[in-house]
Amino acid sequence: MKNTLQNHIEKEIPFLKQKKLLLAVSGGLDSMVLLHLFQELKYDIAIAHCNFQLRGIESFGDQKFIQEYADSKGIPIYVTQFDTEAFANDYKLSTQVAARELRYNWFYELLENENFDYLLTAHHADDNLETFLINFTRGTGLEGLTGIPVQNDKVIRPLLFLTRSEIEKYAMDNGIQWREDSSNASDKYVRNKIRHHLIPILKELNPNFMTAFSKTERYLQESFSMVEDAAIMVYQQVAHEVDDQIHFNLNKLLQLPNYQSYLYQWLKEFGFTAWDDIYDLVNSQSGKQVFATDYRLLKDRDLLILYSINEEESATEFYIEENQTEVNIPLKLSLSKVSDISVGSNRTIFVDADLLVYPLVFRKWKSGDIFMPFGMNGKSKKVSKLFKDEKLSLLEKENIWLLCSNDQIVWVVGIRADNRFKTFDATKNILKIELL
Repeated sequence: MKNTLQNHIEKEIPFLKQKKLLLAVSGGLDSMVLLHLFQELKYDIAIAHCNFQLRGIESFGDQKFIQEYADSKGIPIYVTQFDTEAFANDYKLSTQVAARELRYNWFYELLENENFDYLLTAHHADDNLETFLINFTRGTGLEGLTGIPVQNDKVIRPLLFLTRSEIEKYAMDNGIQWREDSSNASDKYVRNKIRHHLIPILKELNPNFMTAFSKTERYLQESFSMVEDAAIMVYQQVAHEVDDQIHFNLNKLLQLPNYQSYLYQWLKEFGFTAWDDIYDLVNSQSGKQVFATDYRLLKDRDLLILYSINEEESATEFYIEENQTEVNIPLKLSLSKVSDISVGSNRTIFVDADLLVYPLVFRKWKSGDIFMPFGMNGKSKKVSKLFKDEKLSLLEKENIWLLCSNDQIVWVVGIRADNRFKTFDATKNILKIELL
């Protein structure tokens, strides 16, 4: 098996050579075989072991077993202990999900802090089959049936091509010791039920089932790769990136017979889960929107607009103190005293500094806001009516800020100044405010 693994690495993951590798080792059969093989192949390795404190003295027995093994072989080792149950309760997670969160967060800290290149785990072909069946029983798309990837960022799974029985035979032939996890015998977890009851039946129906499954996985992965390629090609026709937003052209999107599938491919990485709501959004009225944790998808006329929800801009007000010369949040402004005025623009205004009451306030516009637009001889106008006249989109309206003095609007920033703060020939102190 050592030569087989070496050939597999050279063919599939050759970048592991000459790298500093961190091996996740629980003490069980799979991880101890992984450790033994990479020792035999003379790689630069260290061990990472997590004690989740879920099995009482047994968990500390695993820790002691790994520590003694590492010491006897002169292998660097990193060990940590987690109060997994407390973490699961605090964050309303299942024990399995909590353990996964804890260990991978720690693994990535080690990778960064100790300058490891990759993390290796001992997942194998049977783990891949179990994951496939779990996803299948819960309902999933093509991606959920493609199994566990060999590489995910800095996590590498070099044993995925081996079955559990092959790993066990190697351990027996080479006298490798390991620790049995008593929880593996329980049917408490879905994975164990599938492992103990469903997979034996599948292998009984077809003695070559694992070989057949590996072929199926390869075909599914190739099909999924084709789907991703198609999604990229169609994206280039339908989507247009504008600053930090993505605009999807609905007229072009609706010409696609499977537009829902394309939307799923394009949006899944942004954390959306309410897919039916997203599909309904296509035919909804303007202004409807669907939220993810950090993103929003907005229907605006013949567009779907995707953009980030900026936490800084969720604040209701920002302040500008007297004699302050620049502003960086929520917009970039420069403020300077000048002796005369030049031709103004939407991005630059000149105001009578003596009329301002500090601190000036930056805020988002609100329904009912009224100002006196520059050039209208003292006539008032609703800000919302200004937006309509300017033919602003819904998203453009949401991103408009007002600069105010003592509850009076000085500037609808980037659009129109207020007439009440304009300068005259007799104005002594002129303040130039420029949107950068």
